[in-house]
Amino acid sequence: MTLPHGWRRRTASAALAAMLAGGSLAGTLLTAPSAFADSWRDKEYWLNEYGISAAWQVSKGAGVKVAIIDSGVDGQHPDLKGVVVGGTDASGAGDPNGQKSIGAKPEHGTLVATLLAGRGHASPSPSGPPSPASSPSPGSSVGPDGIVGVAPEAQILAVSAWLGSPNPAGKTDQEQIPAAVRWAVDNGAKVINISLGSTSPDWPQSWDAAFLYAEQKDVVIVAAAGNRIGGNVQVGAPATIPGVLTVAGLDRNRAASVDASSQGISIGVSAPAEKLVGGLPGGSYEDWAGTSGSAPIVSGVAALIRSKWPDMSANQVINRIVSTAEDAGAPGKDPIYGYGILNAEAALKADVPEVTSNPLGSIADWIRVHRRGDLSSPTPQPTSKPSIPAATLADPTVPAAKAPAQSDTAIPAAVVIGFGSLFVAIVAGASVQLRRAYRTSPELPDEPATGVVDIVEPSGPK
Repeated sequence: MTLPHGWRRRTASAALAAMLAGGSLAGTLLTAPSAFADSWRDKEYWLNEYGISAAWQVSKGAGVKVAIIDSGVDGQHPDLKGVVVGGTDASGAGDPNGQKSIGAKPEHGTLVATLLAGRGHASPSPSGPPSPASSPSPGSSVGPDGIVGVAPEAQILAVSAWLGSPNPAGKTDQEQIPAAVRWAVDNGAKVINISLGSTSPDWPQSWDAAFLYAEQKDVVIVAAAGNRIGGNVQVGAPATIPGVLTVAGLDRNRAASVDASSQGISIGVSAPAEKLVGGLPGGSYEDWAGTSGSAPIVSGVAALIRSKWPDMSANQVINRIVSTAEDAGAPGKDPIYGYGILNAEAALKADVPEVTSNPLGSIADWIRVHRRGDLSSPTPQPTSKPSIPAATLADPTVPAAKAPAQSDTAIPAAVVIGFGSLFVAIVAGASVQLRRAYRTSPELPDEPATGVVDIVEPSGPK
């Protein structure tokens, strides 16, 4: 969920259920890295201030695949060489490997990827080969220049989707998002990052089975809360789906970002959202902002945990992140900071009691209650219609029609004929009486000129 550079240009939020969240990037694109490219590394304040550098003493994310469902990831960026190990296109308009930048914000996916799992690079010195200070240290997978991600030894699965504008291939978000989630799960993702959002808390029913499938397969899903400046005052789907780790945004002072963070009861944790940096397709860099950047920071921490403890459940991974967060705002969980501010070092080093359920809920429970469905077993494909059990009650019998008896029909006929004769006699008698009255009644006077009839009483003896 990116914000404009300087947060001065506002854009309309999409009416679709999902889009590249909350605004456009309007900053000036910078050139490819030079000898001073390490200045971008110097801007990554979150590495030290949020305990990420200290967490690297425990894990750097080795062996964990993180799927990025976004606008495509440029795997040829200097900081992403060797990071992208697979991918697909869910839109029908991208490349089969998911590395073509597509959609309304084609740079978005590469920005997210470098922040999550960038490995930096070694820039050549103007006077010759890289100096020892510019070269990676022996055994290190991280180059000294460029962007280093939160989980620099993790691997990325690039899943491209066309969002934010009409898809030339015709596939909508209702088709792309569930297909992308299922592909990520089936191809080994242990964490899925979705830096997408909407202005509606509701999601299409077509998403239910895919998010349930990820939950049943023990995959951590992290989603951006959305940006106020993009029109998302309240958290929108998919960040409202139960069980999803929703990330709100912080400003440089660790306070809730006025521009870059929506609010809602589904927020799990807060992370930096302002003064971020990331790589752009083609090898350059950009300053950016938004909860689109907060989400991959948290996804990176989830990858560090899953690398350190490969058998740890997704529920416990999420619980580690939220239970070690530093409380902020109202005491306890609140709709602005969630459980609090991300503390990567504590998430990797603290003694956290195990849990059996996700503190952020379960999509399976939600479906059971709100869709009235029981989807407790894995559903790699939509379930078929259940068979109807054999009936336990006897079939109802239809009563046979009974022919009317002669005695039943004679009485009604006689009654009708009798009443008809009586009515005729009454009418005839009334006619005779009217004729007699007419013959004996006096004549009325002529109508006066006023048009009013004066009735004269008949004369008689006094």
